[in-house]
Amino acid sequence: MAQYDYDLGIIGGGAAGLTAAAGGAQFGAKTMLIEKAGTLGGDCLHFGCVPSKTLLRTAGIWAQARRTSEFGLPVLSLPPVDLGHVMDRVHSVIEKIQLHDSPEQFCGLGAEIRFGSPVFRGDHVVELNGERISSRSWIIATGSSPTLPSVEGIGGVPYWTNETVFSQHILPKRLLVLGGGPIGLELSQAFCRLGTKVIVIEFLDQILGPEDPDIAKILEKRLLYEGVEIRTNTLAVKAQKVDGSIRLSVSPSRGEGTETVLEADALLVAAGRKPNIDGLQLEAAGILSTPKGITTDARMRTNISHVYACGDVNGQMPFTHVAGYEGGIALTNAVLRLPRKADYTKVGWCTFTDPEVASIGLNEKRARQQNIDYHTIEEHFCENDRALAEGEHIGKIKILVSPKGKLLGCQIIGAHAGELIHEWILTMNAGVKLSSIASAVHVYPTLSEISKRAAGGLFSSKIFSDRTRSVLRLLFNLKGRACSLPEES
Repeated sequence: MAQYDYDLGIIGGGAAGLTAAAGGAQFGAKTMLIEKAGTLGGDCLHFGCVPSKTLLRTAGIWAQARRTSEFGLPVLSLPPVDLGHVMDRVHSVIEKIQLHDSPEQFCGLGAEIRFGSPVFRGDHVVELNGERISSRSWIIATGSSPTLPSVEGIGGVPYWTNETVFSQHILPKRLLVLGGGPIGLELSQAFCRLGTKVIVIEFLDQILGPEDPDIAKILEKRLLYEGVEIRTNTLAVKAQKVDGSIRLSVSPSRGEGTETVLEADALLVAAGRKPNIDGLQLEAAGILSTPKGITTDARMRTNISHVYACGDVNGQMPFTHVAGYEGGIALTNAVLRLPRKADYTKVGWCTFTDPEVASIGLNEKRARQQNIDYHTIEEHFCENDRALAEGEHIGKIKILVSPKGKLLGCQIIGAHAGELIHEWILTMNAGVKLSSIASAVHVYPTLSEISKRAAGGLFSSKIFSDRTRSVLRLLFNLKGRACSLPEES
């Protein structure tokens, strides 16, 4: 039997890699993790989830301060925002969380951490800083990076990405954002609330392309109300820097209409991601990949059975919690030799704009694409007492149900949607019946009551039907209506 330096080798110190490293070491596998950057935590901690949500919270407080009159309070006169102070807080939060992802923490579990840029020298061997290291199994978890769209001249103008935006200290008066997806919209709303004039350029006919149009329209209406300008069906053609400003030529994406020029002080590119595989020399290990990422099966295996790929680098679902989930899948297969498979149909996600947009399972777009019959049940936040009390009446919940009453999916747009979706994630993962949600006593007054009402909507039309009333009148000699509204003339 071949002898290897390690039982499990991991490349990448983000959510997927750290999950696998911690688990592997605690299972008793001799585990080593290699990280290219000088710190652990990956994109999520340093350039993604943590800094963006910290910035969103800051901007949200500033937006609330502008709403004081809605709550019967005096109108406040707000001074300009110092972006440097804001970003200082962002980085202080990163530093606090970084303590949980230190090499010492993982060494305490039994996992060795090394830093550097490894390259494959075979399907069991990598070279790191001139040293050859072998492992029985490898997990590649190197994540993804922002990609530049095909826009003439864009490489010659200063632009921001999620990797550089949190290093800015001067609040721009005008900001152009390429991309109407989660990253672009979250940052657009944050900068708008802090005082920047923001224009979003989106190639598709709606923002949040994978979401249903009715959900996207609610968010778009809110962003427009706050001052974000949104240009859908718009193609960025050419970028130039002129006299300290950035000029972006745009035209209708469908080829109808004239080209116009937009001008701003800064440009944020949030128009797609690419897998971090350059420099790994995957070909030396015989590992196959596409422009979307390293090809894997449901067990996270590449075409080389003892090499796995998890997180953004495999191009499946670009979310931190999915990366951690996939890291656990790969670990189970690589170390425990159990054939565990990923099931993405039961994974939820959220865009943390205000209102938040959360989803699990099928929405109407995906159901139609798969030719699945469904009907929808909706409840609106404006009919929820807690939402009204807190001034958060914008949004709705929409569930998709099969003809036989099986839950197919749920979408929520509204306050704390990212928290509310977990009741539905549990429902789908545990196979809970909608009748159980409808009959469960939810605390009053809470936003979560909207879930109870949505589930109850499946049964109310049957329970309170004319036929049911007729049968009950016959069985129990009920007298029927006690009053009626006057008929409209």
